[in-house]
Amino acid sequence: MIDTAITAIPVPVAREAPAGIYVHVPFCTHICPYCDFNTYSGQEALIPAYVDALIAEMRLTRKRVELSGDAPTLFFGGGTPSLLPADQIGRVIGVARDLFGLTSDAEITIEANPESVDGEYLYALRANGVNRLSLGIQSQRRAGLQVLGRGHKAIEAGSAYQAARSAGFNNISLDFIFGWPGQTAEDWDADLETILDWQPEHVSLYSLIVEPSTPMASAVQRGILTVVDDDTVADFYEQAAARLSGAGWQHYEIANWAREPGLRSRHNLIYWQNGHYFGFGAGAHSHLGTLRGSNVRLTGSYIEAIQAGRRPLAMAETIDTATEMGETMMLGLRLLVDGVSADDFERRHGESMTTRYAAQMERFIEIGMLSWHGERLRLTDKGMLLANDICGEFLP
Repeated sequence: MIDTAITAIPVPVAREAPAGIYVHVPFCTHICPYCDFNTYSGQEALIPAYVDALIAEMRLTRKRVELSGDAPTLFFGGGTPSLLPADQIGRVIGVARDLFGLTSDAEITIEANPESVDGEYLYALRANGVNRLSLGIQSQRRAGLQVLGRGHKAIEAGSAYQAARSAGFNNISLDFIFGWPGQTAEDWDADLETILDWQPEHVSLYSLIVEPSTPMASAVQRGILTVVDDDTVADFYEQAAARLSGAGWQHYEIANWAREPGLRSRHNLIYWQNGHYFGFGAGAHSHLGTLRGSNVRLTGSYIEAIQAGRRPLAMAETIDTATEMGETMMLGLRLLVDGVSADDFERRHGESMTTRYAAQMERFIEIGMLSWHGERLRLTDKGMLLANDICGEFLP
């Protein structure tokens, strides 16, 4: 049951810049043992009704907002968005353009698993307006694919990547995971070599986090799997940074590298800059003005709410000034090249960050974790390895 008090909350209209659009697709053919995202297997029969619900939610939301400009990004995340037929993806893009005015150069990304795409489908995605592909490779080592429970083989990942190039995708991002049980430095070096050999435009490299209540967590607790120790994970991270930086890649965010500065993820930059975004779909999050909210997680409950003409909000909160400023710092410091601009901070929040956070800044600068680059505050190489602890110190 959805709280009617929550659904009655209006969407604020005051925003500093145009908002990006996130669309969550919760469907998967199977659930990987490490995954704790809002995703479900065996529900593909709900796809037509779900797409109808997405479009209806967009229309419900559009009635409540005033736009400050055309949306610069549209991101289909999941789950496995590539389980949706390409014409349904195109339908959502078309409605988003009609309602929210996508810019002429809007970055339109879809996440995909290698086994869920082929040349025909990828051509159809391009024809329907998708211009950026994010492939969930995770590893090209057989042991890695097995322990991570991936549904594809290494050869299928290579074929999907080549098919995407043939289909005209010239902006491809690859996801890899390091620190999986049993991984060696040689395993990780081979995956890094794959990245350098394939030359995608962008890569996201994530250290494995064994989330509670996942099958992998259970296997670790029962002694079936042994996690890689923290020192080794840190070594793997430094190994990746050295290999990619040595090849000329820009390490622009804690877990993200771009082959050139202009190939950074424009949608994710909105998150890291504490910007605003619409979230549509089951479990999707939004940040608009001073309101943050999330939708109900269950696919069926989401569809039912929309069909009944109700906003599918599960949670909504007003963000106070202290939290908003703290999150600008926490998220912005993840950006290793940009950091947090003192000028932009004061322009946005009406207060000097050097005054508000003088104690934190002095402490971390003194021990070599933060440094100034002009009027931008950035993590140092030393601070980068303790980023979560440092960034958290700025929250109220």
